[in-house]
Amino acid sequence: MHHRALLFSAALLLAASPAMISAAITSEVWGKTAAGEEVRLFTLKNSAGMEVRITNYGGIIVSLTAPDREGRFADVVLGFDTLEPYLGKHPHFGCITGRYANRIGGASFVIDGVEYQVTANSGKNHIHGGPQGFDKKVWKAAVEEERNALVLTHTSPDGDEGFPGTLECSVTYSLGADNALRIEYRATTDKPTVLNLTNHSYFNLGGEGSGDILGHEMRISAESFTPTDDSLITTGEIASVIGTPLDFTQPRKIGERIEADFKPLIQGRGYDHNYVLKGSGLRLAARVREPGGGRVMEVLTTDPGVQLYTANHLKGVPGKKGHVYAARHGFCLETQKFPDSPNKPQFPSAVLRPGQIYEHITIFKFSAE
Repeated sequence: MHHRALLFSAALLLAASPAMISAAITSEVWGKTAAGEEVRLFTLKNSAGMEVRITNYGGIIVSLTAPDREGRFADVVLGFDTLEPYLGKHPHFGCITGRYANRIGGASFVIDGVEYQVTANSGKNHIHGGPQGFDKKVWKAAVEEERNALVLTHTSPDGDEGFPGTLECSVTYSLGADNALRIEYRATTDKPTVLNLTNHSYFNLGGEGSGDILGHEMRISAESFTPTDDSLITTGEIASVIGTPLDFTQPRKIGERIEADFKPLIQGRGYDHNYVLKGSGLRLAARVREPGGGRVMEVLTTDPGVQLYTANHLKGVPGKKGHVYAARHGFCLETQKFPDSPNKPQFPSAVLRPGQIYEHITIFKFSAE
């Protein structure tokens, strides 16, 4: 009997080990919007013990745990513990950003000779889909257990924030056994429109609330970027980053040159720049490593660009577990079409027409070394 008891105890220990945890998705009611719409919180787990929590309000990644080199998990995205702060004004923590992520100059564009005026919510310019963009919508949610995936869908009506066309949109999050969070974007329209969707998570690989990210080492697969004017609207040029403080073609600490006397850094008060990615198809856009715990995040995408933003404007934002987020306590890598592409015909087109399918993939893959 003693031998059997030992075997039983060993089996229990084995079953409880992270390597044996089954992939699973659970959900719970997380609250309601001011309009009374029910909001749910979904938890995706994989067999390695990684956990991602996503709400169907704005498709926000509320938390994401990743292991360090000792196997210790920490939540590596900035955000809030409850729904209420997300319902108010916040710096787009973790959300689906659209219809058009980043900026549209003059809050207007022309398609087929027709001018469209969209919401001006950044001075005279448009940013991130407007004040009632996709980040403020309750998306319909469905679970695909066989893929360990959460599928969010939303219908954006013709004229939403001034954008033409009724847009049928889906964003699918799936968590693999390889600690990769895959995000698949897909949309169709009934009128010619422009579209640029991204995820706006703020990462800190030391763990949210652990301080600044200036010691993180970053490499970006880009030799050029799109310069901007003083209102951060792209000029239409594509300029080399080689030899400048924007050069991350080799791993460099984020804070090494962030205060350099360099016009683009002065304009953005730090990094807030669109990098022109090399190659096409699904490929590596960026790799970031936090030396202390050894956590590594790789970003792969099919998009032509990625915006590096170093949270330059965070000022005492109360976050999770009583933490307060200040400037440069996180970084964003927003895969995207180029900013102001609707007004820059030399940039890759952001126009979506009836009969076409908008689709792209971004993967955030985590490891440690």
